[in-house]
Amino acid sequence: MKIALTIIALLNGLWMLADGIHVMLKGKYMGPPQPGPWRKVFEFADIDPLSLGPLFIVFGVAWLVSIIILHSSFAGATHLAMAIAVASLWYLPVGTLLSVVFIVLLWMMG
Repeated sequence: MKIALTIIALLNGLWMLADGIHVMLKGKYMGPPQPGPWRKVFEFADIDPLSLGPLFIVFGVAWLVSIIILHSSFAGATHLAMAIAVASLWYLPVGTLLSVVFIVLLWMMG
């Protein structure tokens, strides 16, 4: 179970970290010219999706840190990892899917 959680956290974390750095350096996200459906959440709040590079970097690092804490003896590791996954549900579509799978796996671990 921890291996699956590690893979999901690596995928989400590395992608968000790389995408955040990319948008800050290049002014656009990796992939298609228009950001994914997640952008609508921020546009609704009148926030420019292209200004969110630092947020992506923070989330990417948080996902990577979740790997470390899940493999540690930290008592609140599961709760902290769950919080990171719940806070990432806005990242439609792939980030949301990975977060949901991560949450379900954490829940199954008990």
